[in-house]
Amino acid sequence: MKPCDFDGLSISKIKALVNGATEEEQKKFVDLLYSDSRVACHTLAKQIQKKAIAYAKEKERMAMIFEYEKNASLEGYKFVAGIDEAGRGPLVGPVVAATVILGPDSDWSGIDDSKKLTSEQRAYFYDRIITEALGYGIGVASHEEIDSINILNATKYAMARSIEAMSITPDLLLIDAVKLTDIPTKQISLIKGDSKSASIAAASILAKVTRDRMMVALHEKYPHYGFDQHKGYGTDRHYAAIRTHGLIPEHRKTFFKGFIW
Repeated sequence: MKPCDFDGLSISKIKALVNGATEEEQKKFVDLLYSDSRVACHTLAKQIQKKAIAYAKEKERMAMIFEYEKNASLEGYKFVAGIDEAGRGPLVGPVVAATVILGPDSDWSGIDDSKKLTSEQRAYFYDRIITEALGYGIGVASHEEIDSINILNATKYAMARSIEAMSITPDLLLIDAVKLTDIPTKQISLIKGDSKSASIAAASILAKVTRDRMMVALHEKYPHYGFDQHKGYGTDRHYAAIRTHGLIPEHRKTFFKGFIW
């Protein structure tokens, strides 16, 4: 398309042409749009450039968070799994862990630490992970176990159970800041791993969405506590509900030592 090809076209038609074009085709439209005297065309050109910059940054980020998986593959590891948990901090309910082996041929652009995503984004990636990942497993440690063996050990139990739930046995584990001494599989422990490894990020999403849904179900049973909103964390509303209605069986009793009623 030559610069003169936009002559006589309405802005709506130009937008339709741009929106229907590929990323590479859109880049070729930039000079054409700037050569047009209309402000709307210049705005559209700026939008294309901004989108291209964001795309390049995301491509760079994705290369970075797949670096551990890529290097492991080059070393001969076939099934590299990420492991993460959700629910170490809340006052109620289980801790949930997930193990995920991502498919190497899928585009996982946008995947990130679950805490950096919106609930809608987490739900989108949750559905994709359980349908497109090479394998995944989810493990749970109850509030009773947390009170019995402490939250760290219960977290390790949940992680081990998530590995056991896998249909594929991982040959390398990338774990967010934890070492599983009872698991013989080679492990790499990564501080803030959910931001450094796509596999761990995927596991964080699976674990959080699973646990959040458990908290929504608990809300149906105990609506006065607001579990659907704070997911069991120690918010002012949660503490106020405890002072008014008391503890429920699902509360982690060891988390209330020294609690002022």
